[in-house]
Amino acid sequence: MKRQKKGKSKDVEKVLEIGTHQLVSYHEIQRATNNFDESNLIGEGSSGSVYKGTLFGGTAVAIKVLDLENEQVCKRFDTECEVMRNVRHRNLVSVITTCSSDYIRAFVLQYMPTGSLENWLYKEDRHLNLHQRVTVMLDAAMAVEYLHHGHNTPIVHCDLKPANVLLDEDMVAHVGDFGISNMKEVISICSFLSCKLI
Repeated sequence: MKRQKKGKSKDVEKVLEIGTHQLVSYHEIQRATNNFDESNLIGEGSSGSVYKGTLFGGTAVAIKVLDLENEQVCKRFDTECEVMRNVRHRNLVSVITTCSSDYIRAFVLQYMPTGSLENWLYKEDRHLNLHQRVTVMLDAAMAVEYLHHGHNTPIVHCDLKPANVLLDEDMVAHVGDFGISNMKEVISICSFLSCKLI
């Protein structure tokens, strides 16, 4: 708690708000992903697909393209934009901007080159030592604490799992892929990490 109080201003990043950032066009996302080429596909889920892309200027980003046939996902897009406009923390995946048109609904996100925690826990060619595991648990806990207590209206992540915890080049964990809900139930990431230590 002492560390949190002293380092609070450091943890809250100065990230451009969605509302003040120029939106990216569908054609720019097409170009950035080489027309959604399969070689740029880095993840798939129930809500859509994630591609690695390169914006003008050479910035590497992750582009989450929502499934327009899923009505619930499309309805949640506006809500997530509103929520993400006001959240900034070093342990949350930053939303750089968005794209919304008749053809696409997409989030342009901070790219995490080291991949997901799921890959580090369950792939045989990767390994996290004890220190790294504890650090990831702390990072994820700091992100959840910020979501719960950093605003007048608490935000609850309803799908916190290893696949939604991403690691940057310095192995700092960032929580992403938000589920917005009023329910007061949180799944702890610690159980996934601790069971792998046994």
